[in-house]
Amino acid sequence: MALTRYKLGEIIELVLKTNSEFRYGPDDVRGMTITKEIIHTKADVTGTNLSKFLVVSPGEFIYNPRTHGKKIGFGYNNTDETFIISWNNIAFKVKASMKKVVLADYLFLHFKRDEWDREACFHSWGSSTEVFSWGSLCDMEVDLPSLPIQQKYVNIYNTMLANQQSYERGLEDLKLVCDAYIDDIRKKLSHRKLGSYISICENKNDDLLYGIDAVRGISIEKKFINTKANMDGVFLKPYALVNPNEFAYVTVTSRNGEKISLARNNSNEIYICSSSYIVFKVNDTRELLPEFLSMLFERSEFNRYSRFHSWGSARETFDWEEMCDVRIPVPDIEIQQNIVNIFEVYNTRKDINEKLKTQIKDICPILIKGSIEEARKTKEA
Repeated sequence: MALTRYKLGEIIELVLKTNSEFRYGPDDVRGMTITKEIIHTKADVTGTNLSKFLVVSPGEFIYNPRTHGKKIGFGYNNTDETFIISWNNIAFKVKASMKKVVLADYLFLHFKRDEWDREACFHSWGSSTEVFSWGSLCDMEVDLPSLPIQQKYVNIYNTMLANQQSYERGLEDLKLVCDAYIDDIRKKLSHRKLGSYISICENKNDDLLYGIDAVRGISIEKKFINTKANMDGVFLKPYALVNPNEFAYVTVTSRNGEKISLARNNSNEIYICSSSYIVFKVNDTRELLPEFLSMLFERSEFNRYSRFHSWGSARETFDWEEMCDVRIPVPDIEIQQNIVNIFEVYNTRKDINEKLKTQIKDICPILIKGSIEEARKTKEA
């Protein structure tokens, strides 16, 4: 038959091998994301007993049974490396006897679809924490075309993925150029207090010219974002205006992932933000480019500095006085512009890379659908 339906439990089995011999250490611990990527763990595993961690070999799958809203944390080891995951997660693989029926790579395309997430979350159970159990996974069904058809669509996916990853490697090389350029001027130039170059902006939405559509919040990724706050009935007159090329930041830095929420308005629009934020601008763009200053703010060194110089008990804040005391290198305006130009190319390519990754994810349901339709046509023929 060109197309056969199986329960997943017929084709997959648990991976139960543990790190009992301590062959793998803290650097080998991995986690997974709701975008179906495997990442280095964000947990502090210092002093953790890794002997019970599961060993995940190439071609094997992992998932977090605790659901996250409408997504399942999931990953597929499509590398040549073996790693370990917490025993709180689940690892599984295609049964040896079923490798003549399904390719692990093709099965991953099945799991990457939003449709699969929705079905998995529908079959999750719990009160404070919903769990998608191993049994529920095994009860799910999958339609499988022949191996040659599976391989055809896997090849399409892998080609797109290889192109995106190649583009991403070039992107990181460009980022290294930016970082090296800034590191060089930080070593060669004397540092000056930022307070000599910036001042607070106190313009408010007094005339109510700007409504809810103009309200913005700030992320720890140094970007303005559409506000997540409930704005029903909120009076917008006290809100602060943020003009193009002006900055705003949230003074509270505690419980913020060791980062400060700060952003530059790099659009042509005027935003408004909470009056609790501090809005400021560069006084003279002939001395300091806002784009160059924004680059300095995005560096990890500034996050560490702002956290170290935050003060308070219940809430730690990085006040305006501390911001003004920040010392930065200020090269000639031409050098600033050269660095900014490189960084703008990097950001443009970074946006393209994110779009490529989205396209690759979005094509998974198309590939699965295409393979099934081809299998049905083959059967009819």
